[in-house]
Amino acid sequence: MSKLSEFTFKGSCDLMPQGFWSAIDVWINKPHVLNKRLCGVKVEEEGREVDNLELQNILSALWDYDTEDLNCVLSYLNVGVESNTYIHANQKGHWCFGVRTVVPKVNSYGSQMQKEIILKDASRQCVIFIPFEENEDGHTFPKKNNIYRIQLEAENNEDWSVSVSALRPDDWFSDGVVYPKFPWLVGVLLPKLAQWSTESRQSEFKSTLSLIPVEKYSCMYQKLKEKYKEMVKVWPEVTDPEKFVYEDVAIATYLLVLWEQERADKCLTAKQSFVDLGCGNGLLVHILGNEGHPGKGIDVRKRKIWDMYGPQTCLEESAITPSDSFLFPDADWLIGNHSDELTPWIPVIASRSSYACRYFVLPCCFFDFCGKYQRRQCRKSQYKEYIDFIAEISAACGFSTEEDCLRIPSTKRVCLIGKSRSYEPSGEAQADELRTRYIQDRLSRSAGPPRDPEEEGAGGPAETGGGWGEGFQPREKAQITRNCASLPRDFIDGVVLRVGRALLELNPEERHDPDAWNRGGSLSVREVAEMLDKQTLQMLKKECGGLQTLLRNSHQVFKVDGGRVQIRDWREESGEGRSRAPPKRRPPGAQKTRPCWFHTHHPQGCPLPTERCAFAHGPADLRPPTHPPKRHKSQSAATVSAAEGSA
Repeated sequence: MSKLSEFTFKGSCDLMPQGFWSAIDVWINKPHVLNKRLCGVKVEEEGREVDNLELQNILSALWDYDTEDLNCVLSYLNVGVESNTYIHANQKGHWCFGVRTVVPKVNSYGSQMQKEIILKDASRQCVIFIPFEENEDGHTFPKKNNIYRIQLEAENNEDWSVSVSALRPDDWFSDGVVYPKFPWLVGVLLPKLAQWSTESRQSEFKSTLSLIPVEKYSCMYQKLKEKYKEMVKVWPEVTDPEKFVYEDVAIATYLLVLWEQERADKCLTAKQSFVDLGCGNGLLVHILGNEGHPGKGIDVRKRKIWDMYGPQTCLEESAITPSDSFLFPDADWLIGNHSDELTPWIPVIASRSSYACRYFVLPCCFFDFCGKYQRRQCRKSQYKEYIDFIAEISAACGFSTEEDCLRIPSTKRVCLIGKSRSYEPSGEAQADELRTRYIQDRLSRSAGPPRDPEEEGAGGPAETGGGWGEGFQPREKAQITRNCASLPRDFIDGVVLRVGRALLELNPEERHDPDAWNRGGSLSVREVAEMLDKQTLQMLKKECGGLQTLLRNSHQVFKVDGGRVQIRDWREESGEGRSRAPPKRRPPGAQKTRPCWFHTHHPQGCPLPTERCAFAHGPADLRPPTHPPKRHKSQSAATVSAAEGSA
């Protein structure tokens, strides 16, 4: 046995050794957060307590009674072995036994799924991983070269060390996917385990893909990603094509696997039908339809890309108001993918459409039945509180609600699913009475002064009828930009100047070199907000993301990270004075088209010389902006047709 490496860290005694075991649980259940070539794991068994004798029986079967190898492993496990005989019954030891299957991503160089026995020894603060394989006949045999242990040891009252050792380090086999090379274990795994061990916070949500088979998700996602990747090249909307295309591919993958599992559980053959409420760009509808599920999408505003899908993708331009006019008794599933003001209504609409109607909702912006959602407590994050609110609505509508976390490029990844009811069909009348009472009570408590006319829209509140929720306002057909880009230029410049000067005045460290360029200090977004007057904050409140969006948009001046704001140092961005490869150069048309804020407002000017700065140092340095030529619609449509044909 040889120790590969050791990582020493300081940790609170209050967090050890529990923090170590929390970190190990992350590595066992979610190795994909660190090893990006993995899709995830399927835990087949966990938490079974076994003693030394039981463990010996398990390993004997695995080693097919190869006594020499078995004793070598038992010795590595620090289990008593006498004269090459098996363990005596009185040699006690308690292990927590588990089995997991590690699932690589489909495109990870053809790597196969790998099974591992996991043995936790709480008394000795270690965990051992024993990989094994099964042949077609069901016989198992260990992969002896890749047995390894992670060990926690106390150095003194404050210092702890975590180490990795292998049974046969010289024969370690790295496939580059499930089992990386030694440098990865040393440079990535150990520091991350130390970090996780000292973090006391726990996630408010479940692990990703907890409701579906991760191996099926991996295969399906790779298939759809390859099939629809050409959409990125022809995306006609102003939104980021890669984010929206691959996010909708991931959501479609999740739904397809979920629905396949549902058909298997219920012995169904027909593919489920659906209606996507607030479908936006319609790509999710397009993918689900192409994969054989009949359905349609409805949105208040038609998008440019709709015409590119073809007639087989059913998309309707219509304002949706929660009422008896918008029920879908023939739909198996209702979908709410970032459906904003419709989000709290989707469980209601699903419950009233038919007893068999199910729903999937992925909440994003925080809306109540009528207007914005108002927080009720501060012990949870705003996002967690809102997810719980939608789950509360779901329960009030009679659903047995399930929660899961998707793998999408978004911070809002938690979905809620209503697949079954908590009452029998005969109790529908009583269930609807409870449903109605809940909605009316919620509306009466959230009633307040009229909203801003600009938020209400020119037409005022919509009539919903039927007592569903008078005052509900669907989104306006004309899209209003609320990302701070439409704010007056002098207003934006004023906020940027005030915040910039405040940061420059902080300068918390003593500057020994008076000629050093002043980078200023840092402030939290909350502290920045406290600097601004009420009128300024009111204007920013109407924008999506408010003050933080304005600061992020002012990328030239500020760096916003982890909720803190600081002055951006362009010497670091350009790689000046640092031993790393310089970033890709900007296209010539993006150079010198805007004034340099530091040249004008910083007491010491810009930290970069004129020829190295991407922004103009004075009017003489300013160039007219250039724009790339627009892609013709006919060219985009032709490319999509070719992509669909090849798919």
